[in-house]
Amino acid sequence: MDVVTRFAPSPTGFLHIGGARTALFNWLYARHHGGKYLLRIEDTDRARSTQEAIDAILDGLSWLGLDADEPPVHQSTRAERHAAVARQLLAEGKAYYCYATQDELTQMREAQRAAGEPMRYDRRWRDRNPSEAPADIPPVIRFKAPTEGETVIHDLVQGEVRVNHAQLDDMVLLRADGSPTYMLSVAVDDHDMGVTHVIRGDDHLNNAFRQMKLIEALGWPVPAYAHIPLIHGPDGAKLSKRHGALGVDAYRDMGYLPEALRNYLLRLGWGHGDDEIISTEQAIEWFDLNAVGRSAARFDFSKLESLNGHYLRARSDDDLAELIRPRMEAALGRSANAGEMARVVAGMAGLKARAHTLVDLAQNALIYSDGAPVETTDAAAKLLDPDARTRLGGWAVAMSALSSWTSETLEAATRQFAEDEGLKLGKIAQPLRAALTGSTVSPGIFEVVEILGPEETARRLDRLR
Repeated sequence: MDVVTRFAPSPTGFLHIGGARTALFNWLYARHHGGKYLLRIEDTDRARSTQEAIDAILDGLSWLGLDADEPPVHQSTRAERHAAVARQLLAEGKAYYCYATQDELTQMREAQRAAGEPMRYDRRWRDRNPSEAPADIPPVIRFKAPTEGETVIHDLVQGEVRVNHAQLDDMVLLRADGSPTYMLSVAVDDHDMGVTHVIRGDDHLNNAFRQMKLIEALGWPVPAYAHIPLIHGPDGAKLSKRHGALGVDAYRDMGYLPEALRNYLLRLGWGHGDDEIISTEQAIEWFDLNAVGRSAARFDFSKLESLNGHYLRARSDDDLAELIRPRMEAALGRSANAGEMARVVAGMAGLKARAHTLVDLAQNALIYSDGAPVETTDAAAKLLDPDARTRLGGWAVAMSALSSWTSETLEAATRQFAEDEGLKLGKIAQPLRAALTGSTVSPGIFEVVEILGPEETARRLDRLR
């Protein structure tokens, strides 16, 4: 059997981090088994679905590297096909018209609530003679769910799960206005798209029993189900806004790399021994559903940040420079010139060793822009007292005589200058860092001086006079 998976988001907002993990698991499962990964936009809720949300979902998936193997299916364009299936079930006696009004349904639920009974449709129109139908009430079409026995799902994550048919109600397939319901649309689309494995959040597990009965009534093959646990926050509660960013776009804005977020999401609820750093190639080779845990995974922002730092250091210096250029330019309020970016590339090894996100990296890289430091911290300013400024002036004169401007020669010459002045190296190096970078923390100061070059270094020290 050729494996076909699908990710089916509802475009009512951004691409949720939990949805991104679901997409990743579907993508990996298809890749692992040499199958297809499809995308379906479940936009039947026209009041809440927006083109902006659709674009955000497609953009987020593309950024994560989870593009589908075929163009996305828009569920809203298939309403007539869904309705035709409902009418087919009606013609076969597997569905029926229900004329219950909204007031009747409300009274029914209130009576059930008062009696302490489960609230579900009481099947009042299931076996009634159509001749009793009121002429002025547009009917819905309901599915004739089985009333005896049970359904068993051999879930690839949750294991064997059972439901007694007494718990299933006769769900609506087609509303009074002729529009299909979610349950019907999903079952029809999964079949028509050839989906063999439905991998989704475990909040859909109850839906699986209803959809399975519908699929069986239609004589279609039932897909394999795999319901993965949801993602919780660090406190164990369902991930929500109070825990921080929820949308994939927010993580991109915060400076995370797609490969880092993909690796982190993979490890949320799935494992391969003690491996933490897992390449895409390894993930495809190793991923299978039997390693997905049944309990909810907790989102740990510090782990994501640490993982992102690893992937930052793995990127090429040129690539990182281009990634942070827009952030640098936003901070500078102008375009970065070629000389500045050349310095950034030259200093990237020292910069990325101290960064966890692209935001950190861009901020740190500002030390290599013309006319820096852009800002001077209070701690750095305290180092630049009159005596320090005088010593730095003498240091600048001593360095101007150097024939070689490398970090090694600069450090050796600075040590000699400090010795001649009867000072420890830190009395020169610390105020030098403060003057050139505006901070007390930076890459190695002699590395910074080498990359800035003699002219830019002199310009920055001239500002102290």
